[in-house]
Amino acid sequence: MNAAEILKTYFGYDSFRNGQEEIVRAILAGEDALAIMPTGAGKSICYQVPALLLPGITIVVSPLISLMQDQVKALNEAGIHAAFINSSLTETQIAKAMRFAAEGRYKIIYVAPERLESAVFMQFAQNGKISMVTVDEAHCISQWGQDFRPSYLKIVSFIDSLADRPVVSAFTATATREVRTDIECTLKLHNPRVVVTGFDRENLYYSVEHITGKHKDAFILDYIQKHADESGIIYCATRKNVDNLYEKLSRSGISAARYHAGLDNDTRKKNQDDFIYDRVQIVIATNAFGMGIDKSNVRFVIHYNMPQSMENYYQEAGRAGRDGESAQCILLFSVQDVMIDKFLLEKKEFERMNAEDIELVRQRDARRLQVMEGYCKTTLCLRNYILEYFGERASAPCDNCGNCHQEYYEQDMTSDAKWVVNCIAEMRGRYGLNIVLGTLLGANRARLKEIGASAYKSYGILKQRSETDLRLLVDQMLAEGYIVQTGEYSVLQMGDISRLKEESTRVIVRKAQEREDAADKTKTENKKKKTDSLTSAGYDLFDRLRQLRLVIAKEAAMPPYIIFSDKTLIDMCAKAPGNQAEMLAVSGVGENKYQKYGERFIQEIAAFLDENPNAVVSTQIDEEPAPAAKKGRKGAFYLNQEDAERFQYAEYCYISDIKERMNQVCTAVNVKKATISVIWEYLVSAGLVAEEQGQEGCRKVQTEQGLNLGIKTIDKISQGGYAYQLLMYPETVQRMIVEYFVGAR
Repeated sequence: MNAAEILKTYFGYDSFRNGQEEIVRAILAGEDALAIMPTGAGKSICYQVPALLLPGITIVVSPLISLMQDQVKALNEAGIHAAFINSSLTETQIAKAMRFAAEGRYKIIYVAPERLESAVFMQFAQNGKISMVTVDEAHCISQWGQDFRPSYLKIVSFIDSLADRPVVSAFTATATREVRTDIECTLKLHNPRVVVTGFDRENLYYSVEHITGKHKDAFILDYIQKHADESGIIYCATRKNVDNLYEKLSRSGISAARYHAGLDNDTRKKNQDDFIYDRVQIVIATNAFGMGIDKSNVRFVIHYNMPQSMENYYQEAGRAGRDGESAQCILLFSVQDVMIDKFLLEKKEFERMNAEDIELVRQRDARRLQVMEGYCKTTLCLRNYILEYFGERASAPCDNCGNCHQEYYEQDMTSDAKWVVNCIAEMRGRYGLNIVLGTLLGANRARLKEIGASAYKSYGILKQRSETDLRLLVDQMLAEGYIVQTGEYSVLQMGDISRLKEESTRVIVRKAQEREDAADKTKTENKKKKTDSLTSAGYDLFDRLRQLRLVIAKEAAMPPYIIFSDKTLIDMCAKAPGNQAEMLAVSGVGENKYQKYGERFIQEIAAFLDENPNAVVSTQIDEEPAPAAKKGRKGAFYLNQEDAERFQYAEYCYISDIKERMNQVCTAVNVKKATISVIWEYLVSAGLVAEEQGQEGCRKVQTEQGLNLGIKTIDKISQGGYAYQLLMYPETVQRMIVEYFVGAR
């Protein structure tokens, strides 16, 4: 067999994904390889396929027992004989596994890095034919990576000890350019084929919600109740938060488990298995959980606290949607999260590192934390922020993240910025953000009186502003380099203020438009799901197949997703196979899985169709969108005449309501969503509204013509105490807007 035949026979796929074939060919040609591929991109295929074609054994070094066990179960289910060697086995079991490998029964052996020093294992490796050593989670070998493990350094001496150097391949999902170079050098890769397929996970929807600690629990409870049939992970920074949230969700009747290092091994193992085997819906965990989890149907990952680095966040959030289906990654951010992370980093322990390296790592940890804080505060595209951190250039906003779907307005805060600089100058750069903000707001605090801040010219000068506004301003000034944050206590000091002295310079702060409906706070738009192709009857069939999968999983003591993924079940519903050939045409059904389970699923599908003889189960959608439908190539928003007739008019409503209702009724194919901006542009061109520049920045107002048509102004107060105004539009203006977009191109 060749590589393509192995891919189809054992794994059930007709073709390789992006980057996979290049890596497979390189390995089969005897080249070392380094692959940077996002979670869910199929890294394991890249070494498992060539392992079956190489003459000897492939040793896969993996960091966690659970990860090895999952991989080996999946391989055996596919008809590939593999084994793992780690501390969960007895010496007798280990000896048996090595004997079978030496006899050629096992082509792939998974091992923990510590096992490479074992005299028994070394003897096995030196006497056997090792064709390839694969390093999974390769970032663990770099002391600059977020998960450095000194045990990974044993890999190099192990490879050097072999009589014939095997091919060496390394795989990771999270590596900056610096870490990639470190992997390549530390592993001593020989002119490796380096493949970076990109970090973008288009099926993931990223969002950040600014929520104080006391409101986070309510947000999570509300979210889970609205996604009652979905599986998810909630990450917390501390064990205390895990325990508290677990108790609250359990009292609310939510099926949940918890996982952290404070629980004993047996409890952790049981709770992890309950989640993997779909016995519980939710797992609440610290970052100790997840690296070994290959569960494909996780539909959401919520971070209760901000992670310490973008690498950690990308890896943890990436555990959602491994099956390629749409999933949500929500980060709940509060200022207190930054303090928690700083405390945890101060308590971080270092193994086998000298003082100089420890100091360098601490500096890089501090920088990573700043990057993560920047992600939580940015008003720009969240996906692009992630991609640019990992060295990818993005050409346009993604139109599939919380920030792209949030409406913003801009406010000129140049004069306020100059007072911030003035305040820092009066303090001689000796104090942090809270002292600076307290001074500018004129806060009545003993600490401010103690340092003499109440006598400064800047004291209380911006008391008309809210603290939220000033925090946004300081973030913008830090981003533009007017001020800098340095030292252990993050004091604020002046940066390059020369540009602020120029008359033409403006400091513009983007602020999120208040949402009129609080329920919108939990709403995140998502890409079309594969289940959208199923009719109501098709979804009933999908549910039947999931129940059958659960029965088989219990019989085989196997996680359900290893039997068949949700994506495979959806394809079964769409194709409704009635025989072996048709079942083997379903994505993810290989010959071995067909022999084990295929007939039972065919029978279940046949029974469903007999019970529902006239049912249409699918409006089959293409596996891949046509080129014109890809991101960045959508046409301008418009409505069909039939869409306009379904629009729900109200006596009065906000512009955001009009936008939502137009998007809800729109059936036009391959068009962008309607936005507040495009509606506003029409209203301006029609002479109904305008923008006025005032002391507080830009203000949106109705013109005399708009006033005559009934557009009215509503005064609002934000949660942060900021006064603002919104316009409400009568039915006559709503009809003008809808009619304008009918057939518009």
